[in-house]
Amino acid sequence: AENLITLRASSVRVVDGDSERSVPVRDVRAGMQVLVSPGERISVDGWVENGNSDVDTSLITGETTPASVSKGDKVFAGTLNISGALRIRTAAAGERTLLAEIVRLMEAAEQGQAKYVRLADRAARIYAPTVHLLAAATFVGWLFVAGTAWQPAMMAAVAVLIITCPCALGLAVPVVQVMASGILLRKGVLVKSGDGFERLAEIDTVVFDKTGTLTKSRPVLQDAGQHPVRDLALAANIARHSRHPLCQALSQAFVGVSPGVSAADIDDVQEHPGQGLLAKVRGEEVRLGNRDWCGVQSDTDGGDGSSELWLKRPGEPPVLFRFRDTVRDDAAEIVRALKGRELAVHMISGDRPAVAEDVARELGIETFEGGVRPDAKVAYVEKLMQAGHKVLMVGDGLNDAPALAAGHASMSPTSAADISQTAADIVYQGEGVAPVLASIKTARFARRLIKQNFGLAVLYNVIAVPIAMVGLASPLIAAIAMSGSSLAVTLNAMRLRLGTGMGTGK
Repeated sequence: AENLITLRASSVRVVDGDSERSVPVRDVRAGMQVLVSPGERISVDGWVENGNSDVDTSLITGETTPASVSKGDKVFAGTLNISGALRIRTAAAGERTLLAEIVRLMEAAEQGQAKYVRLADRAARIYAPTVHLLAAATFVGWLFVAGTAWQPAMMAAVAVLIITCPCALGLAVPVVQVMASGILLRKGVLVKSGDGFERLAEIDTVVFDKTGTLTKSRPVLQDAGQHPVRDLALAANIARHSRHPLCQALSQAFVGVSPGVSAADIDDVQEHPGQGLLAKVRGEEVRLGNRDWCGVQSDTDGGDGSSELWLKRPGEPPVLFRFRDTVRDDAAEIVRALKGRELAVHMISGDRPAVAEDVARELGIETFEGGVRPDAKVAYVEKLMQAGHKVLMVGDGLNDAPALAAGHASMSPTSAADISQTAADIVYQGEGVAPVLASIKTARFARRLIKQNFGLAVLYNVIAVPIAMVGLASPLIAAIAMSGSSLAVTLNAMRLRLGTGMGTGK
């Protein structure tokens, strides 16, 4: 929440007639017109009144590809204006913006997360008085009922105190957690909290964010080999003059292709923010950008949910270049494996519904939603939890942080925004999502071992305490037995190292 607050501007430039003045954000009211230069963060929620630009909306949608905005488009505080000056008519400012709402969602989700109370802690609260009462009863029984001297009675009572030392019970949870955390750390998974690890073992539903989690968040040109070399070379050489992610992807696709036009044939390249590039190629104007910029009719081929760039040359039909964010190499396999362990798999994304549907279909995810804002992501997770599900939220963007905090358990990759890593219980490294499956399997196996350790501790006391109370165990024997119980739970925890639960555990 503190990191999000730093995205707020302290003052804005407000248009006042024919002049402009600097005004504190707290004094901005609905209807005021605000100027935002390229490179500045937008400080209010509102609508573009004038100008065209590309805006980094990852805070809201989680998508790394900038969105083109022009007159009439909605923009939000905290997003970054990249390429062109904008005049924005204010709809909300300060504590009424979507950014402020995300901060409130984060704080509410953090406060609403119940603290996990371990069974060992609850047992420890009654363990000490119970043990002392048993020792006192043993002393009284030997002294007054059996009629022995106080020395044998005291030795029996001391044996009870020693043999019932709660070491085994106290070690039942932490020794397993330390062992499991060490195993996962070697796999590139950092467990930030033990209670989060325990909650991970209880989940029955996994909700994935799309961009940056299931996908690589790097647009790639589709069917590059099917484009005529002449078209690809021309478009790629023009695209080199822009830092837009789609232009960069187009340039990368050109690597190794024999050119049909050289960079020397292209001059006077101008970038029009939010629209595209205009270049002179051998004296002719060539356009590369969105369909409106290239004069493409709305019913022309395209619009399949993928990102697109159009190339338009005078007197020739427009050429379409489609891009998509490729899924991570192991994503489909991991989704199948999660389903095989009777886990429901969902996907939510701030990206367009058509794009989300394509990715979900490719990965075999039946339940998904696209166009989901941060507040809706929290609502989605909370709705599942209210229905009785225990949700693991996996996400990486600023817009995922409130949902991560709201989940029963949460995971985030190391490539995620700082605030998402802070909100997550577990952070993992690598280019795939395999650590999600490995973490769940390890957590479930660790839970079984913890239950077994509790069983061993209880069984030990059920057998050992009566033996000590009837005088069949001296303090020395009691000490050996007590140490043996601690050793038993430790050795049981070390079964994690054998990997018996990593490959087959449910």
